[in-house]
Amino acid sequence: MSERGVLLVNLGSPASTEVADVRRYLNQFLMDPCVVDLPWLPRRLLVSLILMRRPRESAAAYASIWWDEGSPLVVISRRVRDELRSRLDMPVELAMRYGEPSIEQGILALVQQGVEEILLLHQYPQFADSTITTAVREAQRVIAEHGLQVRLSVLPAFHDRPDYLEVLAENTRSHLVDGFDHVLFSYHGLPERHLRKVDPTGNHCLSVADCCERPSAAHSTCYRAQCRSVSREVAARLGLADDQWSMSFQSRLGRDKWIEPYTEAQLDALAARGVKRLLVACPAFTADCIETLEEIGDRGREQFINAGGEELVLIPCLNDNPQWVDVLADWARSEPVSA
Repeated sequence: MSERGVLLVNLGSPASTEVADVRRYLNQFLMDPCVVDLPWLPRRLLVSLILMRRPRESAAAYASIWWDEGSPLVVISRRVRDELRSRLDMPVELAMRYGEPSIEQGILALVQQGVEEILLLHQYPQFADSTITTAVREAQRVIAEHGLQVRLSVLPAFHDRPDYLEVLAENTRSHLVDGFDHVLFSYHGLPERHLRKVDPTGNHCLSVADCCERPSAAHSTCYRAQCRSVSREVAARLGLADDQWSMSFQSRLGRDKWIEPYTEAQLDALAARGVKRLLVACPAFTADCIETLEEIGDRGREQFINAGGEELVLIPCLNDNPQWVDVLADWARSEPVSA
């Protein structure tokens, strides 16, 4: 019987680029109260309205970046799982929070292999309810619903771990050698209310001037502060001057106020400033997906060039970089066992 098994968790993807599959995926994703944090009835009404048009638009976007083997996110995640299996003397299963393989499938597969403790090795550097919390809750639900006698350990958000920051910096460094005018770190956005909701102090996030720069217990759950920290740390490791890099937030949905600055606005502003060769890294993601390949690599590139820029280079995510898989394997071996 194996003492520990690893559940490698990422966000997920539609099963195909067919509109029906995209609609099914978006419904599961958007109906999660950790994502759209409204009471059930208004959430259901809002999501139903979104699903009237969004699936067809999203299906076209997915089709533009789909690989022969399937969804880039899922394909890359399978490669990481396989590489982890070759490095670890313990079972490793892959799970997606939305779509398949599901967290339920992954947990049951580990239990069938005799695992007594599951390490939820999520792929989210920064903390957010819409990523880490929802994955943990789903794992807990599965364990309780099936009455499983298994312990669950969860990797904390790893935005500040030196080994992660070093491999992220190295992954970026190789793209600087051909020259650049600016490096933009673009992160997935969040509604501002998500930051306020998880602020343990109740009066720091977005409530005081320079809240992300002032030390506070709120930073332990503040997505924006953690994104800023990653950007600063990587820029320092790369030796970038303050005017050589900036950060922004992408992927807005709906009319609520989201954290700023917005990536779309930054692309226009950088082009207007005279930036010609722009490098864009997306450190909220560890594997390339529709938000990186299509939103930045296709639409973002087109927007930047139309605004006067000449070249936008999308820096690939960590994906199945051997150094990154080594870091994940080290964490799987050393992460403390739950009580």
